[in-house]
Amino acid sequence: MRRVLIFFVYFISFFLIFSWIKAEERIQVKDIRYYNVSHGLRVVIETSGAIEFSRGQLKNPERLFFDLKNAFLNKELKKEFLIDSSVVNKIRIGQFDSTTVRIVFDLLKSEYEFKIIQLEDPFRIVIDVYYEADRQSKFEKDKSDKIALKRRIVIDPGHGGKDPGAIGPSGLMEKDVVLDIALKVRELLKSDPQYEIILTRDRDIFLPLNERTEIANRAGADLFISIHANASPNFYAHGIETYLLNWTDDEEAIRVAARENAISVKRMKELKGELGLMLASLEREAKRDDSVRLAGYIHSAMTGSLKNSFSRRDNGLKQALFYVLVGARMPSCLLEISYISNPDEERLLMDDSYRMRIAQSIVDGIKNYFIKSDRVKKVKYLKHSSPTKSKKLNHKKTKTKNL
Repeated sequence: MRRVLIFFVYFISFFLIFSWIKAEERIQVKDIRYYNVSHGLRVVIETSGAIEFSRGQLKNPERLFFDLKNAFLNKELKKEFLIDSSVVNKIRIGQFDSTTVRIVFDLLKSEYEFKIIQLEDPFRIVIDVYYEADRQSKFEKDKSDKIALKRRIVIDPGHGGKDPGAIGPSGLMEKDVVLDIALKVRELLKSDPQYEIILTRDRDIFLPLNERTEIANRAGADLFISIHANASPNFYAHGIETYLLNWTDDEEAIRVAARENAISVKRMKELKGELGLMLASLEREAKRDDSVRLAGYIHSAMTGSLKNSFSRRDNGLKQALFYVLVGARMPSCLLEISYISNPDEERLLMDDSYRMRIAQSIVDGIKNYFIKSDRVKKVKYLKHSSPTKSKKLNHKKTKTKNL
């Protein structure tokens, strides 16, 4: 009997210690903040570490909720927030069960969209909730206004401020190189009345990744282009590559995205399980086909120019999950203009003429995109015109040829 009692005491002690260790591993939901953005409401949930989450919806009344797994709530945190927004009436947060924190959005209508992304340094989850109809009407107005005005393009020089990006063997910093190229792009297009260029930063300052596409969204931009310099532990790695937003199993693309996202490769791979939520509605909204065309035209212009003049290698068009592209509501791509970690390419990136050639290639790619896109739109318009209108258009076309 005594042995059974001793065994029971040991078992209980082991169970309590194990439970305490597991409790210590739980992630704390530290803070929640929110603010209105161009397309709806943005909510930022700060946590003590990377966290798993799931999503659900409830009807009558309309609610959207997220369950944060293996988490506990900061006891000092306010549990309810009344929101002055056209999208969300109230946010509620609470300890749903011993290991789950639930965040509930009380919505004003049933027609809504959302995006969610998890960031690090500090650890936080960013949720955007918005009405698709409101966003479309605003963007349609912006687009109609811009028909008579200019093409609005946002150029994003990567990194900046406290974040130097990759650093070359002799100390050249990625943040300085890409800023100089972005300024050159702006200068080259400055005199063209068809274009308005907006830079996410025009000096050496730090900008969080999610704020960069928000600048483009607020501006109602036509394009978003993020400029970076690549790096690899292999000093022999070299060449030019251009990226689209999507998941990939390619190890090298995952490594590049992890570096630009400022997270570990391990964490990058873990994101695959959250991809369905993080890329919700992105295929439709980010205009993937247009992004493919944009990336293709810029990549072709860069490789064509730099291969001929500087013998640079074409590493091709690729895809990866870059945080900086998540949330862009316009065609977008990310450029890796050369490997700053390669001694030869670092020397080229120090050369002002090489940087100017890259900037000119980006400009050429942008112009080709709009020229070819306008042709596609005209073909589509003719294809879907009524027979009467088509005849009139064809008649005019013939008449012009005769002239």
